[in-house]
Parts: sequence; C-alpha cells; structure tokens
Amino acid sequence: MRITKYIHSCLLFELDGQQLLFDPGKFSFNEGLVKPDVFKDVSVIVITHDHPDHLDVEALQKIVALRQAIIITNREVATKLHAHGLTVQIHEEGPLDVGAFQLQAIPVQHEAILDSTLPQMTAWLVNGQVLNPADSFAQNLLQFAGVELLVLPVTAPFLTELVVADFVLKMRPKQILPVHDGYLKPFFVEQRYDTYEPYFKKHSIAFHRLAAPGDSVTL
Repeated sequence: MRITKYIHSCLLFELDGQQLLFDPGKFSFNEGLVKPDVFKDVSVIVITHDHPDHLDVEALQKIVALRQAIIITNREVATKLHAHGLTVQIHEEGPLDVGAFQLQAIPVQHEAILDSTLPQMTAWLVNGQVLNPADSFAQNLLQFAGVELLVLPVTAPFLTELVVADFVLKMRPKQILPVHDGYLKPFFVEQRYDTYEPYFKKHSIAFHRLAAPGDSVTL
C-alpha cells in the first residue's frame, strides 16, 4: 500500500490498482502546487470533517467529475455537500469495505479550538494498518495502540510539541506520517521535522519526512 501526501492532510492511498483519497482541502490547492486532475484515477473520497483545510468543495466537485468518485463522510459534511449537488454515502461508525480497502470508521471529537463550534468528525483505520485520526487525539483512539502507521497532526492551533509527543507515546505506532502542516513555510516544516524525527527515533518509531507535494511512503 502506497500513501502519498499532497499538502496538509490530503492523502492518496493506492493498492491493487485502486485509489482512495482523504481530505482534499483548500491548503492543497491554494498555491497551484496540486491540481484536482492529479486525482483523475481516484474512485473513493473520504472527508473526515467540515473544515476548509480538509474540505474544498470546488476542488472536490472537479475531482468527482473526473471519474464519478464515491464520497464517504458523516451526516454533517453530507448535508453541506448535498447543498452543492454532490451525492454522498454516509458512514459514521464501524467497518466498510471499498474494493481493496477495508475501512473502519471511528467517531471522534475534534481538539478544542478558539471560539468555534466543533464539527462532527470521523477517524478512519485503513486495512488494519494505518490510523488517520483526523484532528483528534481522543482517548477512544488508544484502542489502536501499536498500529503500524499513525497519520499524525504535527502542528496546529490546538497542538504543542508536548501534546503531540504524549499522544504518540500512548499510541506506540511503528511509523509516523506527519500531516496538518500545510499552512507553514517550507523551512519551518523542515524545522518541525528536525525536532520530531530524532525524538521519535529514540523511541524506535520511524518518522517519514513527507514535506513536498507528492512525497510518499510504502507499507
């Protein structure tokens, strides 16, 4: 299984000729470094929650039009997308098979943010190997401690280095794929990675430096 990062929290999973896309948000497309047609072979799109850095409706419409991809999400996001003429499959909890991908949806709470209502949010386990917690470090995710690869928000208004490190040491993944860093200048992304990589290496956890659009890791 190959996982490619296209800025911030936009991840493309590829397995057995099939493609699954998570959270094509505005940060991926704002600067023109990534175009919707990159995802012309995507058959399934999963949206974790209704925040613009995870959901760009205009880009999503363009991606869906390329191959009539199926959108999977929760009720709150579905309500928004229906208003834009998009067809959505609602799935909020439990297993769901989509071709080569065996998914498990986990309802989670978004981390606290200033003066804003928290959105409905869903974390996802992919093929029993990869946990995408979205913007959550919720306690119910600890049931997946020891997972092969943790998709890890490494910087955000709701995070500090110590909070990130504490969550990782509780989760004990074998590998980390860093996300949620698309609003940082490239030099600062690298600086964050320079801090996290050796720290997690001391705990025998591999940290994959996926900084540039199109960087990938293979399990």
